Amino acid sequence: MLVDAGRSEPVRSGARELALFLTPEPGAEARQVEAAMEGLFLMLEEFCSLVDMIRSDTSQILEENLPLLKAKAVEIRGVYARVDRLEAFVKMVGRHAAFLEALVVQAEQEHGAFPQVLQRWLRSVGVPSFQNRPSAPAPAGYQLPALYRTEDFFPGDARDARPPAP
Repeated sequence: MLVDAGRSEPVRSGARELALFLTPEPGAEARQVEAAMEGLFLMLEEFCSLVDMIRSDTSQILEENLPLLKAKAVEIRGVYARVDRLEAFVKMVGRHAAFLEALVVQAEQEHGAFPQVLQRWLRSVGVPSFQNRPSAPAPAGYQLPALYRTEDFFPGDARDARPPAP
């Protein structure tokens, strides 16, 4: 369109149309910004709810679970102490069993490995090596060495294991 001095109206209307065409629609941009902001607000709300959940879990752990764990730790220390005492007891019983076994071996060497009943039976059967062998003198009374009493190491357990008196 050419600008004509007598016709200013078509130029103005053409300019208006061109201006409207080139000017972006403010409503469309605003809707895009509002949608982006709403998405951000939604993510912020989810984040805040996660933070609140973590805070509540943390306080629950600190107020409820941590004291329970401390109590269990104290309880397990008692169990460890009992296990240590039991291990010491088992070692002591092992030493005593080895001592008694050595005494049995020594007694067998001193008095013969066969019991007297078995020697008499072998003589009666007629095994020649046992017929001419002089019988061993009767052994002197044997006194058991003082060892230990289980009740001394487990006093509570021994009372619990005994049957009630009638």
